[in-house]
Amino acid sequence: MHKPAPLQFGTTEPGVKYRDRPAVFAVVERRGQIAVICVTRENLPPIYDLPGGAIEPGESDARALAREVVEETGLIVHIGEALARADQYMIRADGEAVNNRCLLVTAEADGDDPSSKVEDDHKLLWFNPDEALRLLRLDSQAWAVAVWIRRQARLAKGEAAA
Repeated sequence: MHKPAPLQFGTTEPGVKYRDRPAVFAVVERRGQIAVICVTRENLPPIYDLPGGAIEPGESDARALAREVVEETGLIVHIGEALARADQYMIRADGEAVNNRCLLVTAEADGDDPSSKVEDDHKLLWFNPDEALRLLRLDSQAWAVAVWIRRQARLAKGEAAA
C-alpha cells in the first residue's frame, strides 16, 4: 500500500522538546454516526478525540488500535483502510509534549466487550460527522474525519475512493 507523506498539525512552543509518539486513531462509523471519545478530568473542560492512541514498541497498528479502542470504549474493532498519516504537536494532559505520529484509519465495530473498558475518564459518544468535526480537539483528527466524509460522498455517487 502506498503511504502518503505525513502532514504536520499543531504548533510548537519555543524551547519545548516534543517526543515522537507513534499512534493510531480511527474513524468508526455506525448508522451514520462517528465514534468520539469524551475525556473528562478533574478541574479541566472535557476533550473530544477519535478512539485510538499510542502504539507500544513491537505492536502492529491493527493490534494497537484494537487494544486502545477496547480499553477506552469496550468496542471490539478491526482496522479498515488507511485515510492518511498526519502528525500533531500537542501537550498531553499530564504535561508531556509529544508529536503524535498518527496513522488515521477507518475501523469496523464488530461487537462490545464492556468488561475490557478500563479507562473510567473516557466515555464513548456518537455524533453526526459534521458535529464530530466541530468537537474534535486535534486538527489532525478533524482532518481525517473530513477525508472520510469526502470519501463517503464519492462512494455514494458511485465513484472510486481516492
